[in-house]
Amino acid sequence: MPLHKDEILNSLSATANVAQFASFRPNQDGSLVQSYCRITGYEENYRFSSVWEAIAALLTNSSDKMVNIRSYEPQSPRSREFIYGLSSVEAVMAELQRLSAERLHLIVNETIDVEDGGVSGVAQGQLIEFSPDDTPRCVEKPGVASLPFTLGTRVLETVYGFAPDLSFAANARVEFSIHPKPRGYHQRHTIVWEYERDTPNFLSPSISWPNRFSRHLGDKAFGLLIADCLGLPVPKTTVVGRRVAPFTFGRETGSFEVWTRTSPVEPQPGLYTTVKGWIDPFALLSKEDPEGTQLKSVLCQSAVRAKYSGAAVAGAKDLIIVEGRRGEGDRFMLGLDSPEYLPAFVIENVRATYAVLASRLGPVRFEWVHDGDVVWIVQLHCGATGTQADVVVPGEAKSWVEFKTAAGLEALRDLLATISEGQGILIVGSVGLTSHVADLLRKAKFPARLKPMHDRA
Repeated sequence: MPLHKDEILNSLSATANVAQFASFRPNQDGSLVQSYCRITGYEENYRFSSVWEAIAALLTNSSDKMVNIRSYEPQSPRSREFIYGLSSVEAVMAELQRLSAERLHLIVNETIDVEDGGVSGVAQGQLIEFSPDDTPRCVEKPGVASLPFTLGTRVLETVYGFAPDLSFAANARVEFSIHPKPRGYHQRHTIVWEYERDTPNFLSPSISWPNRFSRHLGDKAFGLLIADCLGLPVPKTTVVGRRVAPFTFGRETGSFEVWTRTSPVEPQPGLYTTVKGWIDPFALLSKEDPEGTQLKSVLCQSAVRAKYSGAAVAGAKDLIIVEGRRGEGDRFMLGLDSPEYLPAFVIENVRATYAVLASRLGPVRFEWVHDGDVVWIVQLHCGATGTQADVVVPGEAKSWVEFKTAAGLEALRDLLATISEGQGILIVGSVGLTSHVADLLRKAKFPARLKPMHDRA
């Protein structure tokens, strides 16, 4: 006979960290009887004289002076109604009476702030899914980070500085939350909310971003973190974020110089600051995003002694486009310098790096720096493009507007804000298909192609 949810919580609390709770079951007359509890300052499963007294004790000892109510049917492993953030005994009692009339079993647990910079989610088999600013039910909504369990826990350990306490059987389903401050009955960083045995363990993740967690860290920070956790060479990077404490990942490059890179919520090619040298990150965030809605972090990244730099993208028909120049590639990425001939060994090394990434993530786009021996990844995004030869964004247009690459990225942004449906862009000038100019055109989704040389004035 399967265990009830409160029996599972009671058993888990012996070894795992659970939120403080008290659970109740309906009598035949509709009244409630206490079954289990774990409340700081009281013995395990202390028997309170009334439901009211148990709720009062739980509210008094809860970290945020609020509680949630979880309801369920004993024969079903999944929850029914979930009520979040009640702050008075009267409000809790009213909901308990209403739900008990439906013969539901009830667990009242302390509310733990889901907006403290941590995440909540579900681990099941070889899959882990999570999101910030939400309960474990976030997995029922779009936008969760979905990763293989080993990769996902490595990401979380890097960001928060501790390994999630999620060592359970391979066929278990675990609802959890992770917090920067210790929480719960045992005052640890990981809280287990629900545990189910004998669930399917063959679920496959769909690794993609932007997602809610990549937006939480900043897109550049998340992409580089994924590359590092997959074992690819990423320059040592310290992330100074708005919502999480600073954390560091990556490898030493042998250089003592650094780059300062802003990390927006989603890719914004060439819009925000990337500069060689150190800049006050808080002044930079305040200046470029005073509302705090677009930039989530600033990266301090070790420089690479660049012999060649460039980018690689997945184009149409699985074509891998590799472009770059000798030396540093910031001007190339901005569309200010044209691509140059690259030695065969550089192209071969970059393609090999692409193959490793694509085997785990599918089609990707990344910026790279080659120091003569190693291909370093300095930006990573997922997804393919329709780019091929002289076509940056495939499609036909009723009319074409010319853009001269010498005008720069900001002029292109201004142009894209003025053109309308049915128009396309003819690019006049030499520009890399992997540059930020091309990225910006792909993001805008208007048809775009290079103007043939023989048509140029």
